[in-house]
Amino acid sequence: MEKTHLKKIFAKIVDVKPNEIRALWLGFAFHFIILTAYYIVRPIRDAIAASNRLETLPWMFTATLVVMLIANTVFAAIVARMERRKFIPFAYAFFILILLLFFVLMRSGSPVQQVWTGRAFYVWVSVFNLFNTAIFWAFMTDLFTVEQGKRLYGFIAVGGSLGAIVGAYITKNLVRDIGPANLVAISATMFAIVCFLVRFFPRSYTGHTETAPAREEKIGGTVWSGITHIARSPYLFGLAAAIMLYTTTSTWAYFQQSDLAREALKTPADRTVFLSNLEIWVNTITVVIQIFLTGRLLKWFGIAFTLTALPVLSLLGFGAMAIAPSLAMLAFFQVTRRAGAYALMRPSRELLFTVLKREDKYKVKSVTDTLGYRVGDQLGAWSYGGLHGLGLSLNAISWIAVPVTAGWCALSLWLARKQRLLADAQQKSNRSAELGNVVEPEPA
Repeated sequence: MEKTHLKKIFAKIVDVKPNEIRALWLGFAFHFIILTAYYIVRPIRDAIAASNRLETLPWMFTATLVVMLIANTVFAAIVARMERRKFIPFAYAFFILILLLFFVLMRSGSPVQQVWTGRAFYVWVSVFNLFNTAIFWAFMTDLFTVEQGKRLYGFIAVGGSLGAIVGAYITKNLVRDIGPANLVAISATMFAIVCFLVRFFPRSYTGHTETAPAREEKIGGTVWSGITHIARSPYLFGLAAAIMLYTTTSTWAYFQQSDLAREALKTPADRTVFLSNLEIWVNTITVVIQIFLTGRLLKWFGIAFTLTALPVLSLLGFGAMAIAPSLAMLAFFQVTRRAGAYALMRPSRELLFTVLKREDKYKVKSVTDTLGYRVGDQLGAWSYGGLHGLGLSLNAISWIAVPVTAGWCALSLWLARKQRLLADAQQKSNRSAELGNVVEPEPA
């Protein structure tokens, strides 16, 4: 009786079919573990940034971008030659190896060496965190269909949000007792669990039937496939542009947050408490939306609604900051914006990749979710600094952000419409293949 009651409650949270339950919970656990592992080391990374001089930080950002370019090239070369069930454990095993290397370096070396170890750790974490989530979501879009993603991605995203809370909580409560190096080792251990978890996933879905071919095909392509495919395809170029608009405006909002917090809160402790409260509100609201709304909104209104929610919120937020900037207004803007990004934009954006062929799901996604983010960070940082250097106030920069976010909104609507057309063509091609006819889907 109690089990039946629990099943009814679960059915109200997520619309999952019996043959999808195993993959759903494995996806939830996968996302929970990788973000717990990341959020254990993220506060360590940010503490390293805070301990460096202001003039050092731009060089650390530049180093991150350079390493990201190299990492993308290596990533594309490896993924072309491996099956996904071999590639994913291989990638996380590499993360583990580097983390263990930093574990050793953090426990040895002179004070001068520790400074450079810390800077290298900052760059590495800033690079690997994007590959961490890009690999996971590429796997999810490769495993689930568009229809399944609409129903299941919201719940899977909850696992990541809970993992972020748990990871930060672990570091907050253990860093004084065991030190940063041992926390890095704990993070590496959690990634080791993921390497074994992948083998328990179903191989794929075809309609309502789970299939398990004896051998998967290699992902294929060349080292430069991700970049060249983006350059040739308006749809893929639009995906990359949307990421850069998101990260650029996020950097502007972050700089505004820093300016207002510095002016309104006079001590580092006050700023830490304020920013900690923002994190608590963001993650709490995100989990609630992901559990009760994300899947339903995708199912009821489609991708266009959830994909444009964030640029619309950003447009309204920057408009409000242009009219009446204050720390309270900024806090409300940041909480709603970031919660909207995690709970609505991320799951709906992943659905845009479900209509791509397997090679693009891994290679294009690695470019958009890594280089796209870091290039957007650079554009946001340098453009905000340039506008501020020209004497423009926070109000004026907010007004400039309004038409930028309006353009982002229009791009999101176009991407949602294009995704629907590609999904329809993909379904038609699949039906034709089942009937013995070969119909090529419309290229992206």
